[in-house]
Amino acid sequence: MSPQDTDVRPGGTPVAPDVPDFDLIRPVGSGGFGQVWLATNRTTGHLRAVKLIPLRPSGGGDPAAREISSLIRLEANLGRQHPNLLMIHHVGQTSRHLFYVMDPADDASGAPASAGTDYRPATLLARLQSGPLAPEECLDYARQLLAGLASLHAAGMVHRDVKPANCLFVGGQLKLADFGLVTEAHPLVSRMGTQSYMPPDGQMDMRADVYAAGLVIYEMLTGLSVDDFPSLGCRALPIAGNPILAALLRLVLRACEREPERRFADAQAMLAELALPAQAKARLPRRRFLAACVIAVLAAAGWGAWTLFPRHVEVSFVTEPFEATIYLDDAVLLDPQGVPYTTPCTVGNLPARTCHVEFQCPGRPRWDAGQYDLAQTQQIVSHSPK
Repeated sequence: MSPQDTDVRPGGTPVAPDVPDFDLIRPVGSGGFGQVWLATNRTTGHLRAVKLIPLRPSGGGDPAAREISSLIRLEANLGRQHPNLLMIHHVGQTSRHLFYVMDPADDASGAPASAGTDYRPATLLARLQSGPLAPEECLDYARQLLAGLASLHAAGMVHRDVKPANCLFVGGQLKLADFGLVTEAHPLVSRMGTQSYMPPDGQMDMRADVYAAGLVIYEMLTGLSVDDFPSLGCRALPIAGNPILAALLRLVLRACEREPERRFADAQAMLAELALPAQAKARLPRRRFLAACVIAVLAAAGWGAWTLFPRHVEVSFVTEPFEATIYLDDAVLLDPQGVPYTTPCTVGNLPARTCHVEFQCPGRPRWDAGQYDLAQTQQIVSHSPK
């Protein structure tokens, strides 16, 4: 909000605008289009968060009109409130502002929200200031983020501003918030949001939300800034050594592919992929038993099992620095158009066998990453020698 949108006392303290039925305590957040105040309901005494968006004269950019349009779409399209979307209790208007009333975020300490002067809203952005998340926590928050986003996509809408600052914690649960840029999904959606979370192709569709969600999960995995993507820094080895983190990184690399058609189509597809590792593990003993039986029968009959049933796998390649060319058994790994793959990337249809892997960054000598059994390896992480 600009100074003319909120009165300020001589000492610089903002004067609380008049909002029906609520006493505004103090600002606790702001964005490009409005300001969030901590408030109490005069009748119930319940603590709420109230977002204020200044009304503008007709003509020109009107953030309040855009916000109203987004909220109308949200209410019209969502059949019910999703547990991972921030609940909006009421929308109203004064002579100067559009306002809407929401649940307040927990305190950043993990305690419930309070009217105390030391209250700081619990956002994922604040949580990431302490560094990367633990594996189980990272997996849990990734699932909650994607579940909330998937509910929007299922209703035919895109969020357009998925980022850690818009992920709040209420009652310990992650809630996707800030619906001011929500709109219907179509190819000509305007390019709005936060620049660093926008995909390079510029299309602000469901795949753009997927791209942004991938970057948010990358930040949870690494504790690094989105501007550092796809570097893993000192997190490369811990991620490679932990099955949960490795699976999440593989998810991130596909979500953040430069070519939109190679990303997940929407958040639901991304969420479904996230559930696959656990399901695959549950089925592994039976699969191994059946595979052993088939191979034994074929061997007794004199047939080569791998000739009859060739296997192909999908592997993620990550290097530090990135943009390295990949060599398998001394041959450059090429995409279907004959263009060399460069890291970071996820490559499918690879032979499920042991391969010798090498990498080469532009202007540097090729380096040996070692032998990998691709049937057992979902991700290869390597650092260029100094």
